[in-house]
Amino acid sequence: MGRDLTIETVTPAELSPDELDLWASFVAADPRFASPYFHPRFTQIAGEVAPGAMVSILHRRGRVVGFFPHQRRGGAAQPIGAPLNDYHAVITEPGLDVPLEALPNLLGAASLGVTGWSGPGAEGEGVIARRTLQADLTDGWAAYDAARRAEWNKYFKDKDRSRRSLERDRGEVRVRLDGHDPALLDRLIALKSDQYRRSRLHDIFACGWTADLLRALLTDTRVEGFGARLAVLEAGGETVAFEYGLHAGANYHFWLPAYEASVSRYSPGILLSLDTMRLGSAEGFRVFDYGFEGEPYKKYFCNRSQTVLEGVAHRQGYAGAMAAAFSMAGADAALAAGERFVSAGLGLSVRRRWASIDACETTVVGRARGIAAATAAALNKTRAQAAVSALGVMIIL
Repeated sequence: MGRDLTIETVTPAELSPDELDLWASFVAADPRFASPYFHPRFTQIAGEVAPGAMVSILHRRGRVVGFFPHQRRGGAAQPIGAPLNDYHAVITEPGLDVPLEALPNLLGAASLGVTGWSGPGAEGEGVIARRTLQADLTDGWAAYDAARRAEWNKYFKDKDRSRRSLERDRGEVRVRLDGHDPALLDRLIALKSDQYRRSRLHDIFACGWTADLLRALLTDTRVEGFGARLAVLEAGGETVAFEYGLHAGANYHFWLPAYEASVSRYSPGILLSLDTMRLGSAEGFRVFDYGFEGEPYKKYFCNRSQTVLEGVAHRQGYAGAMAAAFSMAGADAALAAGERFVSAGLGLSVRRRWASIDACETTVVGRARGIAAATAAALNKTRAQAAVSALGVMIIL
């Protein structure tokens, strides 16, 4: 990078029109930045609602050469809008790379936690590689659909039957991609919150500002070629499935899906994704990003992948991830809970829970509640694992 790189940190609202134009030119010049999360408008909107939002502007010999949008939680730095930010990196001019491990020192942060680092960096202690999956429709919907059906004919025939069954039982099936109704968004958020509670995961919408971010993105129309929309699937005139998506240029990111439990047997989320790609392709979208691999259904739709990094980079001389994660909590109980998690062999799961709590909750009360729930969930998981192990021993004996 060179020793002549300096940083100026401002709020997103303080970025000048010239700086925003320069940022957009960096994005347009590098295919790594095609995701809507790298668009300057995403940072501007996130900066209006995300606590601690800021942008570090990188200078070299008096010239702006990069931007890094992030948010601060005490001494720790996170991608702006986290945990609702799936891709992040330093947005730089062509030819300049800023690796993950260099950022904490440049930012003056104790640590930087990432989930989808798309810039340069290396696997190592506390940092792992993950894959995200995409559906590439460069040749159009018809060619894509024919190719996927040729490879997974039985699966797609089954979904065709699900569509017919849903229409037979509930009425005409229709998909709309232009949803901007706040009431529909409120229903999606309610369904997601219920899902988090049932899964004993941290409810990322309980803190308030995360829901405000979705609302602000959905209603924003200032920049052509960037925005959010709510795709919905209706059956018999009733909305039964939702998919909140973010788009920029030819890229469409499937972000937050949800559906009514009463229609789960019809695979409504799958049907909505298929129609979103079909209709979105006609609008000019060419890449549909499904996010992280893991859910089995994604293999049927995705024909390419991207490697990103997840983990925590630390400033030289600072303590480990647990201390950084609780830089604002100020609770001995939190550290003790973290030690119990690690001793139970739940390190990666714990880090993800902590990252979500740390990003969402900016008050001691909110953090304490999140920590208590996470502690209970982890201890229950530990007990369940112990019970399964004991059962295995009994079977062997």
